[in-house]
Amino acid sequence: MEIVGISNPAAEPGYRDRPHRRAAFLVVAAAVFVANLDLFIVNVALPAMQQHFHGSSLATLSWVLNGYAIVFASLLVAAGRLADRVGHRTVFLAGLAVFTAASALCALAPTVGWLDAARVVQAAGAAALMPTSLALLLDATPPAERPGAIRAWASIGGIAAGLGPVLGGLLVEADWRWVFIANVPVGIAALAVGARVLPRLRGRENGPLPDLFGAGLLTLAIAALAVALVKGDDWGWGSARVLGGLLAALLLAGGFLRRSARHPAPIIELPLLRVPSFAAANTAALLFTVAFAGMLLTSTLWCQQIWGYSALRTGLAIAPGPLLVPPVALGSAALVRRLGPGRLAALGTLLFAGGVGWWAADIGVRPGYATELLPGMLLTGLGVGLVLPTLIGAAAAALPPARFATGSAVTTMARQIGAVVGVALMVSLIGTPHGPQAALEGFRRGWTAVIVAVLLAGAAALVLAAAQRRAAAR
Repeated sequence: MEIVGISNPAAEPGYRDRPHRRAAFLVVAAAVFVANLDLFIVNVALPAMQQHFHGSSLATLSWVLNGYAIVFASLLVAAGRLADRVGHRTVFLAGLAVFTAASALCALAPTVGWLDAARVVQAAGAAALMPTSLALLLDATPPAERPGAIRAWASIGGIAAGLGPVLGGLLVEADWRWVFIANVPVGIAALAVGARVLPRLRGRENGPLPDLFGAGLLTLAIAALAVALVKGDDWGWGSARVLGGLLAALLLAGGFLRRSARHPAPIIELPLLRVPSFAAANTAALLFTVAFAGMLLTSTLWCQQIWGYSALRTGLAIAPGPLLVPPVALGSAALVRRLGPGRLAALGTLLFAGGVGWWAADIGVRPGYATELLPGMLLTGLGVGLVLPTLIGAAAAALPPARFATGSAVTTMARQIGAVVGVALMVSLIGTPHGPQAALEGFRRGWTAVIVAVLLAGAAALVLAAAQRRAAAR
């Protein structure tokens, strides 16, 4: 593999002047915003979709979320490696075009099957634009300013999380299809401006194409795991179908890792996972996203299905937590320097666990928003703001510049796999309850699983702290 060096980075187009850097950031931010917003909006829209597509169960509609997340996770690294090879700008703009067109197809969906297929295409576009978005931002940013750029990029997801429930509620009040239509004008505008202002750096890597067969193995492994988890309650956790799904996921994952060890351009470069801080940060991010996805889905379903809130009222009820994420993420730089990324992330997981624990202990089937739901939303919002940007930054800091796109794709892939597992677990643990008390018990099972996942994420964050101490002592 040949790495094409850059002798004078300050002379590259990405560093031309600050107005161009600002314009490039706005384009990247718009694309990342709609890609993240789509996840949070779709959560709010699920009950409306269930009403529209008569006879569709939560398990069936969960594939609107999981189908997207599985393909997104599987193609992220392949897209990142392709971008390192042919250029970040080219892959980013192509991904944005696919994402925008697929959003229009989602809005036109006459059936759940059509919607699932369009979401798969949308995920392929998002997989191309997400890792290249961070790489483009770093390409356009001088090295001294990159830590701040990484935190700003990470905070975009928090902004989308904060606005997503409210925007989703507003759009769903008109029609659930508007949650996808809203992406189209933003995507078109970002394409038009991005073609003019994004940095035109050469691809840095020559060699074989990414391992698309390996990406297929990973897709099937995650899908088999998701099916087994979603159907565990219906089929029985000890049934042949569930155990067969889990075994298939294990065998496919083993085949994927074996292929990654031998392929010249693997989906995951296994040596990266032998870097202690990178491996620990990604493990913590995966586990934390299991908890985050579970928290988001259960709070949305609780408000609409148990308390009878409208989509808009649900969005307003959920919004206070996510709205805390951007200011906490941007304001925590001093805490990162003082405590270190690992210990700060561990602190954030404890806050998050406390918020979900509040719901498990105190929430009831009669609405009591101010004393029952709101405290938990605020604690989880604080936790997300401390954890996710910190872990993303710690993972990126462990990478050389030539692996910005590939490495950020690994981190985002880990988070998407966590989202698949989180949604699948919640669907299975909640089940199809009959009556308010049965629903409360199902949600409490889900919240208990969320707490376990986030505490495991905290343990991984402490491993990250230890790895960073060892690295600093060398």
